[in-house]
Amino acid sequence: MKYLFLVFLMNLLSQYAGKPLRRDGSYPKSFEDIKNEIAGYTDIAKAIIDLAVHGKAQNRSYERLAVFADTIGPRLSGSKNLDAAIKYMFSALQKDGLENVHLEPVKVPHWERGEEFAMMLEPRNQSIAILGLGNSVATPPEGITAEVIVVASFDELHKRAQEAKGKIVVYNEPFISYGETVQYRVRGAVEAAKVGAVASLIRSITSFSIHSPHTGGQSYQPDVPQIPTACISVEDAEMMSRMAFRGTKIVVHLKMGAKTYPDSPSFNTVAEIVGSKYPEQIVLVSGHLDSWDVGQGAMDDGGGAFISWEALSLIKDLGLRPKRTLRLVLWTGEEQGGIGAKQYYQLHKENISNFDIVMESDEGTFKPSGLGFTGSAKAREIVKEIMTLLLPINATDVYDNADGTDIDYWMRDGVPGAELYLRSS
Repeated sequence: MKYLFLVFLMNLLSQYAGKPLRRDGSYPKSFEDIKNEIAGYTDIAKAIIDLAVHGKAQNRSYERLAVFADTIGPRLSGSKNLDAAIKYMFSALQKDGLENVHLEPVKVPHWERGEEFAMMLEPRNQSIAILGLGNSVATPPEGITAEVIVVASFDELHKRAQEAKGKIVVYNEPFISYGETVQYRVRGAVEAAKVGAVASLIRSITSFSIHSPHTGGQSYQPDVPQIPTACISVEDAEMMSRMAFRGTKIVVHLKMGAKTYPDSPSFNTVAEIVGSKYPEQIVLVSGHLDSWDVGQGAMDDGGGAFISWEALSLIKDLGLRPKRTLRLVLWTGEEQGGIGAKQYYQLHKENISNFDIVMESDEGTFKPSGLGFTGSAKAREIVKEIMTLLLPINATDVYDNADGTDIDYWMRDGVPGAELYLRSS
């Protein structure tokens, strides 16, 4: 909820002759003037909160998302389901009465996982639950049968490089945080291939498991052989680690039927509320429509996409007209490495001076605690003042640095950025 409200406030404020968060940190108004102006939006803030929390918009975003997820299902890059999702949202945004609803064409990867199977053959027969990682190559049709080497880190792998040749590398890396531990999923196949491994199996990047492997993206490198790679459950990784510690020989048979097709046409989906005073200036809010193929994509990132849509809906329902153009972008191809967002950036970067702030929600939809913000120190102080208006819903914190695959291109070029911070418990 806080995210939606912040979007509106950032869009409405008129300081700095229409440039709310200048990248050089300069502005003509005194900070005291700015604080007074922000305080003047208290009643509007209350109206937005009341509509979203207690009024007719209560639970609307959830209900919209439930219908969407149930109707469309998973939305893998390049799939017919993703095409259907984009058409669905294009129609829904038009019906919602938003302005300039349109599709911007891009090309996205088209990968399909196919049949997957893993079986431990020694020291005993046991099925191993796996999920192939995005863009993984397939095994040969007959599969791969090889001895396993278990490591807990890249350092251990390289120290034992001679042992790894011709084997399946199993990573049983300890979970520290998603941001730190995900490197094993992203780079695991490459590092294993460098030492001559024939495949890699990576402990799922999670702090909790019910024998449930997690899929996700991974990246090959041009000069390194491409080997099949998949995630396994925490329980199976721990089991093989215990066996290896005892000196037990482990043999696994792995079969993966993944296929990569030529890039497919797709679209970023865009809608706006055009600004009344500075229509050329853009406040961008966003989430991504694509998802992986083994779930409905309700959390990653249906929730982020739909609360971003809700931001515009709330403003429209209250009859408010922001000073700057509030632009919603629903990205395509995010799970494959921010492909849709990269092409959007390349198309629009010539007008980068008109982008005042870019925001993304892609961390789930738990209770909000605040914003991560990337920008100048002076801009951060302004954001902190804006956040005080969210005290009624206890979401006032401002954290260092925003992160988001789809907005990183802009932030690297100096555009202020923000992401939603959440309490997951």
